[in-house]
Amino acid sequence: MSANSFLGMFAKSPIKPMIDHIEQVHDCAMTLKPFFQAVYSGNWDEAEIHRKEIVKKEKAADDMKRDIRLNLPSGLFMPVERTDLLELVSQQDRIANKAKDISGLMTGREMQIPAAMIEGFDAYLSRCLDATDKAKETIGEFDDLLEVGFKGRERQIVDKMISELDEIEQDTDALQVKLRRQLRALENEMSPLDAMFLYQILDWVGDLADLAERVGARFELMLARV
Repeated sequence: MSANSFLGMFAKSPIKPMIDHIEQVHDCAMTLKPFFQAVYSGNWDEAEIHRKEIVKKEKAADDMKRDIRLNLPSGLFMPVERTDLLELVSQQDRIANKAKDISGLMTGREMQIPAAMIEGFDAYLSRCLDATDKAKETIGEFDDLLEVGFKGRERQIVDKMISELDEIEQDTDALQVKLRRQLRALENEMSPLDAMFLYQILDWVGDLADLAERVGARFELMLARV
C-alpha cells in the first residue's frame, strides 16, 4: 500500500489504519509458523528466507505505526481519545517486534528444538498465534463499534472476544509450564548456553500471547472511558 493511499484513509476513518496495522502485525507473527517448520527440519537456508520475510513485515508494520502517529488528527470528533489510539497502536506493534526477535535469535544461533519437544512446542506456538489472531479479530470490530456508539450487541461481541483472548493467554501459560518442565528434564543432554537460550525462546513465544492480551486490555480500557 502506498503512503498516499494509506494516509488517505484518515479522511474517511481514523480507525481503518488501526485495523490495517493489527492485520499487518498478525501476518508478521504468523510467518513464525513456516519459519519454525524449517527450524524443526534443520533447513537453515529456508529459515533465513522466512526470517527476512518477518523482518520485512515488521518494518512495514513499524512504518504504518509511524504514519498513524504523525497523521492521526488531534481534533477528532470521536468518543475515544487520540492518546488512547496511539497507545493501542504501540501495543499492537510490539507483537511484530517480538516475532522479529524470536526469528533473529533462532537463526543467529541456529538453535534446534529438541525432537522430544517439537510436538509440544508447535502446539504452544499455535496457541500463542491464536491470541494474536483473536487480537486482530477484536480490533477488527472497531469500525462497527463506532457506528453503533460503542454499545448494544456489537459491544457484547467485543467483550466476549476480549474474554476469549484472556482464556487463550491462560492456556499458553499452562503450555509454557509443561514445556519448561520438559526442557528441565533434557538440560543434561544440552549445552548450558543452548538450554538458557531455549528458555528465552519459550518466554518470547509466550510474550506473543501476553502482548496480544495487552492489546485486548488496552482496547477494553479505551472502551470503558467512552
